[in-house]
Amino acid sequence: MARLARIARRPGDPADGDDVGYTRGMPVRTPDPDPEPDETGPAAAGGPFVPGSLGGFGAAGAGSVNPGWLSDLELAEARRRLPMLYVEAVPVRVDGMGVVTQVGLLLRATPLGEMTRTIVSGRVRYGETVRDALFRHLENDLGPMAFPLLPAQPAPFTIAEYFPLPGLTAFHDDRQHAVSLAFVVPVTGTCDPRQDALEVTWLSPEEAASDAVAADMEGGRGSLLRTALASVGALR
Repeated sequence: MARLARIARRPGDPADGDDVGYTRGMPVRTPDPDPEPDETGPAAAGGPFVPGSLGGFGAAGAGSVNPGWLSDLELAEARRRLPMLYVEAVPVRVDGMGVVTQVGLLLRATPLGEMTRTIVSGRVRYGETVRDALFRHLENDLGPMAFPLLPAQPAPFTIAEYFPLPGLTAFHDDRQHAVSLAFVVPVTGTCDPRQDALEVTWLSPEEAASDAVAADMEGGRGSLLRTALASVGALR
């Protein structure tokens, strides 16, 4: 499969300040959640962050603001000091026997206009279960009519570790050390990509495991995709 062509950056694409990582020297979109709402309190006003100023989870008076949100400065500081927890999902379609017939990959454009493929991914919020985080990111990236099939207790097929320095593992994220729980999730509905995803491309398992697709996957996720397919017996 030929390498994806470059395109010009479109209005509404992630700005340079958005969460962007790097792979093979090119900036790429790496797993990230919804845009965070404005914070309240000293951090939002540009003042110093006071520990506990965000209150506890579900604290009274928090209104509609999630007390687990971090300002940009707080997030940058947390990333300097702590591993960040993510969930990632490989969307698949299965036949009546539960055999994987198609694999869904998201197509995104980097700030420099480079086209890249990726999977559903994003951070786990404070006070959020892994299952709820999975459902939220699947809905955010694939649309509300995707109808993912999630068991009561999802079990990851692997745990991927992303490091800011390449070479420590197969996965790289320029911004942070991230620990990701990775899942294979069947979807039964219509996928309508949202946020910064341009489209969902459905490939056969053989196509998805090809070297050409792996070369277009950001952050080393070609290896993760092959592990996902092997975990459900879709590699022959």
